[in-house]
Amino acid sequence: MNVLVMTSMYPTPENPAFGSFVKTQVDALRAEGVDVELLVLRGRNRKWMYIDGLKQMRNRLRKGGIDVVHAHFSYVGVIARMQRMAPVVVTYHGDDLLGCVADQTGRHSQFSRFMVRVGQRLGRCVDAAIVQTAEMAAKLDHASHVHIVPHEVDFDTFRVVDRLEARQELGLDPDKPLVLFAANPQTQVKRFPLAQEAVARVQRDWPEVELLVIYREPQARLALYMNACDALIFPSFQEGSPNVVKQAMACNLPIVATDVGDVREVIESTEGCAVCRPDADEMARELQAILARRQRTRGLDAVQRFDRAAVVEQLLGVYRNAIGREETGRHSDRRAQAAVAGVH
Repeated sequence: MNVLVMTSMYPTPENPAFGSFVKTQVDALRAEGVDVELLVLRGRNRKWMYIDGLKQMRNRLRKGGIDVVHAHFSYVGVIARMQRMAPVVVTYHGDDLLGCVADQTGRHSQFSRFMVRVGQRLGRCVDAAIVQTAEMAAKLDHASHVHIVPHEVDFDTFRVVDRLEARQELGLDPDKPLVLFAANPQTQVKRFPLAQEAVARVQRDWPEVELLVIYREPQARLALYMNACDALIFPSFQEGSPNVVKQAMACNLPIVATDVGDVREVIESTEGCAVCRPDADEMARELQAILARRQRTRGLDAVQRFDRAAVVEQLLGVYRNAIGREETGRHSDRRAQAAVAGVH
């Protein structure tokens, strides 16, 4: 099967974490024998970036050989749907169906609400839609071609490494208690101030505790930090199926998180992980308990269903479904045209 993957987020040398989850999926598809061509929409001017992307997509499709177009994010999906040469699958990642958090009150901007409506309308026009959770699926009203397929985990990269070994490689203090915040603190939805407040309360009794803020790192370095730290704090306002949580589980890292997306489903049954209300005191208590034990979890056991081969098999099923729907639509159009011609 030949797949054209379209995305506006993909790692660069300057920012190797940018869209790393898309690259992980592309790599997974290729590793399982799928022929993937990549079209990355880039440019400083987003308007022209999408126009150029439309031209590039159409030029490629005219050459033939593409079975399905797979667009990541609804914004790119709108561009992908501006052709009828190949069926379109769109993956929604979270904000494009749930809304974009504008500030630390959790408010959604007016433009964000408009884009959610655009994403919902797009869902009626594509041949298949992929979402991360049932919450996201509920935002789309065509259940027959909406598929819940959370992203895979790269278990070759996110694996258990001895804590001391990881700290030595990163040049970190071998004894200091470390709490990891693995997101851009400027991204409002990640709610960094709550992470700061929770750790500050731990530091009242345990001043040597340090909050490490890590982002823009290559995946291999992120995995090392997950193995080096004692806990991950994840206080987001909302999420789809956050990769960083699943990756931390694969490293057996204890997690303290808010009840967003599929986080509860992923971590709740694992001892050493906690789902909390967005309350600094509650999160601080859970962090203190984790730091007092200073033990790893068995999180890896809980995320085996996100194995590369298993997720790719689901994706191939979605692609086949989309191709079938598109072919059915063509036959229906031909029948309708023939009926109209018969009337005349």
